Amino acid sequence: MIKKYLLILSLFLVNPIYAQQNAFKIPDTLRNKNYDYLFERVKALEDGSVKQSVYLQSYLQKAKSEKKTEKIIDGYKNYVHHAPENLRLVYADSMIYTAKKSMDNALIGAAYLSKGIVYYAQKKHNYALNNYLIANNFISKTKDNYLIYKVKYNIASIKYYLGFYDEAISLFRECISYFKDENARAYLNSLHLMGLCYNKIGNYGQCSETNERGLAEGKRLDNNEMESYFIHSEGINQYFKNNYATAIKKISYSLAVIKKKKDFANESVGYFYIGKSYWALKQPEMAVPYFRKVDGIFDTKNYIRLDLLETYELLRNYYKDQNNLKVQLHYTEKLLQADHALDRKYHYLSTKIKKEYDVKEILSDRNHMRAVLARRKYNDFIFITVIIFLFSSLLFLIYRHIRIKNTYRQKFEELMKKSELSKVIVKNTTKGSLNINEDTVASILKQLEKFEKSKKFLEKEVTLAKLTVAFDSNSKYLSQIIYHYRGKKFTDYINYLKIDYLISILKTDKMLRKYSNKALAEEVGFSSTQRFATAFYSNTGMPTTYFIEQLRKEYP
Repeated sequence: MIKKYLLILSLFLVNPIYAQQNAFKIPDTLRNKNYDYLFERVKALEDGSVKQSVYLQSYLQKAKSEKKTEKIIDGYKNYVHHAPENLRLVYADSMIYTAKKSMDNALIGAAYLSKGIVYYAQKKHNYALNNYLIANNFISKTKDNYLIYKVKYNIASIKYYLGFYDEAISLFRECISYFKDENARAYLNSLHLMGLCYNKIGNYGQCSETNERGLAEGKRLDNNEMESYFIHSEGINQYFKNNYATAIKKISYSLAVIKKKKDFANESVGYFYIGKSYWALKQPEMAVPYFRKVDGIFDTKNYIRLDLLETYELLRNYYKDQNNLKVQLHYTEKLLQADHALDRKYHYLSTKIKKEYDVKEILSDRNHMRAVLARRKYNDFIFITVIIFLFSSLLFLIYRHIRIKNTYRQKFEELMKKSELSKVIVKNTTKGSLNINEDTVASILKQLEKFEKSKKFLEKEVTLAKLTVAFDSNSKYLSQIIYHYRGKKFTDYINYLKIDYLISILKTDKMLRKYSNKALAEEVGFSSTQRFATAFYSNTGMPTTYFIEQLRKEYP
């Protein structure tokens, strides 16, 4: 019996839509099988095979005959995952049509989310974002945490693509926390993309740590689907660490699996950084073939992103050195073509996500508060007062954000005008008197100056007790003298000296500016990254990242 259906369905493979429009009878051997069995067979069989089609159609027909809406949607979703790429959007639309008839916000939102994911896989980010936003409209009205975080993940992916890396990291952290115990693949995907974001903001140490964590978690979860992607990410990260041979080795290793998955986007990125690594190794002849592969993917898939634009600059330079004007002109035109494509795409996406997602999140919070107030049945006066308060709070937050940025800028300018922070440290000799022998005071002050000049404060775990022993004094006297003559408590005094020193070397050492916060903390003897970050902000009035970013811009 099943051979008969295999023959019929071999005709349907040419046009699956025709297959849906014609009567299909479930083979007798499958009539009493449950949905789990049919689904497992779909997954086990080769995509596009006649046998798989029998199980796909049997699953969908069973759901339709039993009039189970969720299972019908799952049936179409099976096709979305296993049908030929050019037909997946058709089945996604069937999901949406069926979900809308159910009037269930979760089902409708999930259907639009699936369609967005199909578009994202095709790198049609504009269409993907439109569907994510529609999905968010429906899913935000539910309490389905899995779908809520699935939307967050996909919005974060768009933010990564746009270059809003800090915002993407924040969303990926939420997703990692949620998916860790809910969905292994989503958990590993979130880790992978967060690692890529760290690379983009120059935090190469954190990127490596995230990649290592991803590989370890994959082994723990017995899930190796993302292994090649973490290796691919680390290969790119090694390029930025100037380890070019390692970068080539890791990326080349990962590309075998990535190409098999037909992931042309990561394939293109891999080619680019292999080419860049050979270029950095002064082997342009080895680099050029990889740059051409990036160009080939742009031609066939229309895929390009901002960092890949450099492909055309390097090709132009190469053929300029070869005195090949014709090819140089060709890649100049390709550069303009790629740049124009990016300009249109990024402008649309950036405007759309800011207007229809970020603002919507704020409005969603506000509407939730309104609903709470309504349920409490406050009178109109209280209701209006609260709305005014919320609006004022929003304006205040916007004003506060702008003011903080301006304050950072002012602090930076003030800092750069001073040759040393330590010149403003309080050295008060008139602020009352100390009940300490003058000779003792003079001795300790002399030792403090020697301690400062010799930069002993850079040692880890500099404590009051250790310094007391070194000065042959007692902790009470030492702390009083430091506070009296340096204007700071002991811990603040040590932190101040460390930050003062760090700022002075950051001004001149450009390589140091590439260090992660963890590396900078170790450089000046802090016991933890958090203590370093807190001390830096306390002494300068701005985060480390902002200070270094401004140094790079103004003192390249």
